[in-house]
Amino acid sequence: MQVKRFFAADMRTAMKLVRDELGADAAIIGNRKVAGGVELTAALDYPVQAPAARQPNPALEAELRKTQSVIAAAHAELVTRNQAAAGMDRQLLGEAAQAPAVEPARPAPAPAATPAVDPRAFEAMRSELSGLRELIEVQLGSIAWGQMQSRRPQQANLWRRLQRMGLPVELSKALLEKVAGIEEPRQAWRMLLAYLAQGIKTPKQEPLEEGGVIALVGPAGAGKTTTLAKLAARYVLKYGAQNIALVSMDSFRIGAQEQLKTLGRILNVSVTPVDPGQSLTQALAPLARKRVILIDTAGLPASDPALRMQLEALANRNIRSRNYLVMAATSQSQVLKAAWHSYRRCGLAGCILTKLDEAGSLGEVLGLAISQRLPVAYLADGPRIPDDLHLPRSHQLVSRAVSLQAPENPSEETMADVFAGLYNDSSRQVG
Repeated sequence: MQVKRFFAADMRTAMKLVRDELGADAAIIGNRKVAGGVELTAALDYPVQAPAARQPNPALEAELRKTQSVIAAAHAELVTRNQAAAGMDRQLLGEAAQAPAVEPARPAPAPAATPAVDPRAFEAMRSELSGLRELIEVQLGSIAWGQMQSRRPQQANLWRRLQRMGLPVELSKALLEKVAGIEEPRQAWRMLLAYLAQGIKTPKQEPLEEGGVIALVGPAGAGKTTTLAKLAARYVLKYGAQNIALVSMDSFRIGAQEQLKTLGRILNVSVTPVDPGQSLTQALAPLARKRVILIDTAGLPASDPALRMQLEALANRNIRSRNYLVMAATSQSQVLKAAWHSYRRCGLAGCILTKLDEAGSLGEVLGLAISQRLPVAYLADGPRIPDDLHLPRSHQLVSRAVSLQAPENPSEETMADVFAGLYNDSSRQVG
């Protein structure tokens, strides 16, 4: 039997080291937190041979399920102790509140002795449970991916293709469930892409044609001002400059309002700056007769109070602003999610996707638009004004996303982590 210790910064990295050196059949016989990360002790009861196709391991699955039940029991005991301690505190407080104020104090009988609760012990138990839970999730993810490859190779291949496109895991899972009954691989892939296109919503009418107050919101660098310039030029070329006005709420970025004023002079369109202390309602009042009002906003940190005030102004019902989240297709998934969480407070009518010409993948930005049901109003794929602004077509977007997919399949470790994430999400929902 080979026994070896592995050190890493986190559990997933340690598990990858174990798989790389000892293979998928190695058993984890110990784990603990150490300075700088975690330590795993793994054992293998036969010499390492050439890698073979990963097969289901019933014994390992049974052992993992047993360990999982032990963790669940320990977690339940921890919760029970916490609730018992909290209940005792409430009981003592309740008795003190109900004690008569007019009666003299009498010696009260000593309460029943309760075991002392050591916060450090609870914290250590929580930390240990968290480590064991992560370990089990990683191993279950590896087992689930191995079973998918051996039992449903066509589904496994579709999983790989969707991950090459950069689509979120939950969206990939939902799409694959819809084509699970289709046996012919090409037909399954075509239907999957059709469902993906169906999930991309677009406005029934172009926002500029609908008119009214249109505000562009989003983080710094997403392309709000450039997109506003394209929208303004698109309208002026079609309808003239008489019935459109530009408004700038960006008094924080140096030169932002000057940039918009320069655009206004070129297009012969009025530009109204909104000072920090000025009401947006007051600034828009003289523009009431304009058919289209385009508002440029500042990209501020989520914690900035000025952002909250800006979003509250745009959410004012008297203004009736339709607010579009500008999302750069080059942004990472976490950046896109953070932007949506920050700007949804003003009420979003849809989104505008920018920098498509610079993107290496469209899966992340399309995944957010689909999951949050944000209609895609416009696409921007270059610097030219207004040529590089287009109306979206869902099937064209999907075709573009397929053409940008990664050239190589994701690694086995990556797919195992994907399935570990699925297990983690499902366990949270059950909890």
